[in-house]
Amino acid sequence: MLKIKEYTKVESLEEAYQLNQKRTACLIGGMIWLKMGNRNVSMAIDLSGLGLDTIEEDENEFRIGCMTSLRSLELHKGLADYTNGAMRESVRHIVGVQFRNCATVGGSIFGRYGFSDVLTMFLAMDSYVELYKGGIIPMKEFAQMKKDRDILVRIIVKKVPMHTVYLSQRNSATDFPVLTCAVGLEEKKVRIVIGARPQKAMLIEKELESSFKFKVEEVEALAEEVQKLVPTGSNMRASAEYRSHLVKVLTKRALVQVEGDANEN
Repeated sequence: MLKIKEYTKVESLEEAYQLNQKRTACLIGGMIWLKMGNRNVSMAIDLSGLGLDTIEEDENEFRIGCMTSLRSLELHKGLADYTNGAMRESVRHIVGVQFRNCATVGGSIFGRYGFSDVLTMFLAMDSYVELYKGGIIPMKEFAQMKKDRDILVRIIVKKVPMHTVYLSQRNSATDFPVLTCAVGLEEKKVRIVIGARPQKAMLIEKELESSFKFKVEEVEALAEEVQKLVPTGSNMRASAEYRSHLVKVLTKRALVQVEGDANEN
């Protein structure tokens, strides 16, 4: 059972940061995972009054506030167009619409959960996190950092020319993923991200010889290389051996799909 002693709706990030330095304090977003655990919270800190629930877009980047819901990611036309539907695909299987209306992108990213579809997707793009004290940090570096008492303010996605694909394998439509795979293809660089291993998402970056193009044998070789590089584990949803097999299968499918999308456009 979750027990909260005090609650405050903060008026500034500085106020939230100071309150959050106490080990038993807790920032609250959609309260999706927090309410399912057993925890005593001395101070629940609500950021909902700070206007951090919007997605701003200009010609150079997207700026996604930490309190933005997963449903907003799913419905945002700019993100859908930029990712060729991959952003929508990455969140549409997460439980249901009611759940996605509550769950926040900040909670998904800051938690760095192994099952996070959202982290897998953002790692495939040229993305960054903005921390209140830590400043702007590349997503791939943030994903490897230990959790601290800083506050994730927003996520920034640079609009570099690229094509993205998102795939996942699930035992049932709204269950946690067995494995996730996102690929971001730039002109001469590819980002391949494997998540739900069941550990947190792992990023592999490769330079390409040809712009937006693979040879058939390169796809096979790259999928096999990713399979060798990505360690997997077992849990109630799948064995390590099955996940390792899926790494190759989903990587190959994603590479073929993303190249096709790139050359169509």
